Amino acid sequence: MSTMLEVSGLSHRYGTGDQAHTAVNELSFTVEAGQLACIVGPSGCGKSTLLRAIAGLLPPTSGTVSLHGDRVDGVPDDLAVVFQDYSRSLFPWLTVAKNVEFPLRWGKLSKAERRAQAASALDAVGLSGVGGKFPWQLSGGMQQRVSIARALASRPALLIMDEPFASVDAQTRFELEDLLRRVQAQQGTTVLLVTHDIDESVYLGDRVLVLSKSPARIVADLPVGLPASRDQITTRESAEFVALRGEVARLLHGSPAQAAAADAAEWELASAAEKTEKAVTEDMQSS
Repeated sequence: MSTMLEVSGLSHRYGTGDQAHTAVNELSFTVEAGQLACIVGPSGCGKSTLLRAIAGLLPPTSGTVSLHGDRVDGVPDDLAVVFQDYSRSLFPWLTVAKNVEFPLRWGKLSKAERRAQAASALDAVGLSGVGGKFPWQLSGGMQQRVSIARALASRPALLIMDEPFASVDAQTRFELEDLLRRVQAQQGTTVLLVTHDIDESVYLGDRVLVLSKSPARIVADLPVGLPASRDQITTRESAEFVALRGEVARLLHGSPAQAAAADAAEWELASAAEKTEKAVTEDMQSS
């Protein structure tokens, strides 16, 4: 399996001097072609900064990003992004079909080819009959399906998803998660999905990258050994799912290294307190 995405020593700092804020610190990881990798981290840890840097929207302070071996120094033509806020990412004055076709207008495809690719993408997400409607005529879940179809229509080398299901209800979220796994498996798309939802990261991912609190760094890179065919009920009830979910949760609340450091610090404080108490007791006895 070839490497699709390589992030090496990526750091980004906002501002300068005493007011500088480091959002991402020395991040390095790879994503293999055809893999669905999930990044999970606490709110405000720098996930959005990381995504913008990968997408070529934000030059990193240091480090590099490469897509299929080519260094990213601008927005790659074969990269697509699905945002959390579907209501703002779709053009309300365009039909669903025209929304999906929109990013294809700058390519070399003919009008007929654009229509065919858009229709194929809509069919893949279960919306083959709504191309003539407008986004505002659809439910939130259907609008997010349109956003996914628009991203898939360009047949990207890498699909980046920024908390794509956070704005829908729980039932719709489950449906969209299953949709994503099905379409990704069928098309072999490489997907990097960012979420703060632990269960979602385990259910969706082939692997889970766990980030620390800001400034973001990789705490763990966990393979997900669940079967390729997953079910919202039986998978989430399985011992493997529960165990991995618990491991991710523990890592998010503090890495093993942090826990060991905290234990060591606590032991040193306790030891110092014991020595002080012993010294005071001996001093009182001598008096």
